[in-house]
Amino acid sequence: MRTVVIEPVFEAWRESARELLSLRVPPSEVLWSDDAREPALFAPANENLPRAVVPNVPASFLDMARSVAAHTDVRRWSVLYRVLWRLTHGDERNLLAISPDPDTRQLQQWCKAIGRDIHKMHAFVRFRLVGKDEITGREQFVAWFEPEYRIVRLAAGFFEKRFAGMDWSILTPHECVHWDGSAIHFTPGVSRSAVPDDDALDELWRTYYRSIFNPVRLKVRAMQAEMPKKYWKNLPEASIISELIAESGGRVDKMLTTESRPAKPAPKNAYLESLRKMNTPQPPSDAPSNEP
Repeated sequence: MRTVVIEPVFEAWRESARELLSLRVPPSEVLWSDDAREPALFAPANENLPRAVVPNVPASFLDMARSVAAHTDVRRWSVLYRVLWRLTHGDERNLLAISPDPDTRQLQQWCKAIGRDIHKMHAFVRFRLVGKDEITGREQFVAWFEPEYRIVRLAAGFFEKRFAGMDWSILTPHECVHWDGSAIHFTPGVSRSAVPDDDALDELWRTYYRSIFNPVRLKVRAMQAEMPKKYWKNLPEASIISELIAESGGRVDKMLTTESRPAKPAPKNAYLESLRKMNTPQPPSDAPSNEP
């Protein structure tokens, strides 16, 4: 029996898992931990034992493992290694296609939780302008987000593509990601106090949210399901949600009692007129004339 202490990232688990597989160490003889303070409880096995060739595994498993590694459940490393063992030494190559299997089902549940968290990060990150690089002239932005899991590395590519034209940093308690226009790099997580104060962009977000808020289609429970309250404290527009909800009834009543405005005549435009004529059915040339 051995305790394997790793950093809480996929790459660290993969390296250790490959080593264990090459030594043919079964899952029942391994205790996994990502707490560096935890001492080894058991003496390591003889590392001079002959090593076996590590078999190839399905690419779908590696994708799943990268996602699961971002979870915080302490069981994830052991379940991943057990599935890896079953795929290779257990001769269960189709294991991931067996949804009722307890290990497969657990990995799928963790992946779904990670996917939801990534979606929330993409939707609820709000950048604040903090300055401008005097040399490059690029604006610099910072955002604070509190994901439930360690998803920063999985979510970073979205922001790299969407905000490539500005320098930015996204700070989280788990890990921080930074983009300088040419490369992404990561640093340890920080506390909320490291984030700059509110700026004019916050008011812009509130103005935008107020403009798209539709009281007629308001469904509070559905809104809170998509935008859980735990995210509100970091969303500038959240400060006006209660106000908008309270005003929604009166706004709907006003909309219902307001007389409809007459439709404006179509603008006179030669091009639009030609399109109308092209789309207006014409009587056949041999049709009888209605003229007297």
